[in-house]
Amino acid sequence: MPPFVGSLPNGAGLSKPESNIVTLDVGGQIFQTTKQTLSLAGSESLISRIFDSQSGAPFIDRDPELFSILLSLLRTGNLPSKAKAFDIQDLISESEFYGIEPLLLNSLSNPSQFDAFNLEKSLVLALNGRDSPSAIATTPCGSMHVAHGSKITSFDWSLRRKSTILTQFTAVDSLLAISPSVAAAGATDFSGLQILDLQKGLVKESLNWENMTRSSSTVQAIGSSPEFLFASFESGRRNSNSIMVYDLQSFSPVIEIGQNEIYGADIDSAFPATKLNWVSCYSLLMASGSHSGPSGVLGSIKFWDIRSGNVVWELKEQLDCFSDVTVSDNLPGIFKVGVNTGEVFFADLRNFGAENPWVCLGDKRKVVNGKKEGVGCKIESHGNQVFCTKGGNLELWSEVALSSSKKSGDGSGNRVFRKNFLGRVNDMGGSKITNLAFGGNKMFVTRKDQQNVEVWQSSGRGF
Repeated sequence: MPPFVGSLPNGAGLSKPESNIVTLDVGGQIFQTTKQTLSLAGSESLISRIFDSQSGAPFIDRDPELFSILLSLLRTGNLPSKAKAFDIQDLISESEFYGIEPLLLNSLSNPSQFDAFNLEKSLVLALNGRDSPSAIATTPCGSMHVAHGSKITSFDWSLRRKSTILTQFTAVDSLLAISPSVAAAGATDFSGLQILDLQKGLVKESLNWENMTRSSSTVQAIGSSPEFLFASFESGRRNSNSIMVYDLQSFSPVIEIGQNEIYGADIDSAFPATKLNWVSCYSLLMASGSHSGPSGVLGSIKFWDIRSGNVVWELKEQLDCFSDVTVSDNLPGIFKVGVNTGEVFFADLRNFGAENPWVCLGDKRKVVNGKKEGVGCKIESHGNQVFCTKGGNLELWSEVALSSSKKSGDGSGNRVFRKNFLGRVNDMGGSKITNLAFGGNKMFVTRKDQQNVEVWQSSGRGF
């Protein structure tokens, strides 16, 4: 017999251990879970408040089947497969009641659930009015802002709720989501960069560039990093341009880079940047732009160190200038669509300084009868893939892993990319794609002369 048995008076010095099991009565159905599971709902949630304020089995007069789905979400961090049998709006409303909407948001919009090879058109979001989308901006949680005409329509992360505001612009050409409720907007025919409160429908800030000619300044492109907001400006007289860097929180100017003044017939030397991409792996800003002049279509891609205001690398495009260009941190590399051939080209970011780093990933087609096959094509990177529009279709480019014996000594050569077409047969074709964006686990597509936004998701992903 153990030595401590019987050594104390009956019950003296002993306390009943507190149970870790929690019992809840939801709509007449009994649920049992642990305190640790309920704590994941957060101290401000209704579940925590009800349990802390009552003893026994608290009664919650709600649907037990919906609660079982949300309880499974608390336990695992993911929705169970049986959630597909429920309407998403019912789950959203129930999660709002219990105060755990952010958990549901993370589960539904988790970028890790984005499967590029199984994307299918799952939803079409209608817009008010007759204007086609001119710009689209997304947030990491999957909410979206769409500019169409002088209006901006915002969809929440569930894509079930939308609101529309009227801007001062005739048409919005550049749009950047700073948060689910705040966006930066600009136009090529209206002066200034506006920071908009999309919930209240008002202008929070109006940012302008003071150019040498003291004329108005229009916005050609907008970009951002975790700390900074970037805006490409051009003077109203179109004879000077610059890139302004602002603090993303205060919107106060930090530095001006790349100011150009154009004199006389030298129109090919200083066209404005029409796309701004932050390259996080190198902490550089990629600014790209093209211009159609007497000598044909010319382009420039510059990588700026915003701390010093200097250009680290510049690529001048002449032979087959780009219709669009993007950069990928994950791959890492620059990708462009040739405006003449419509082919996709790749340049390895690890070959900084190379005079001609481009490698054609396509069939090396030649221009026939002077037709520019790449006009209007868009290209964007997301994760480990690159997406390229060709008319109404979408191409997906992915890198193929090679054995070490086939790689070059410095690891930068012999990289192979392969092409796939996206979507089911009934998803393919249609009007020309005009915008392409990614948010959460979704891809958003707009098309010419269409007053809607297509939502593409991975097949078998529930909602």
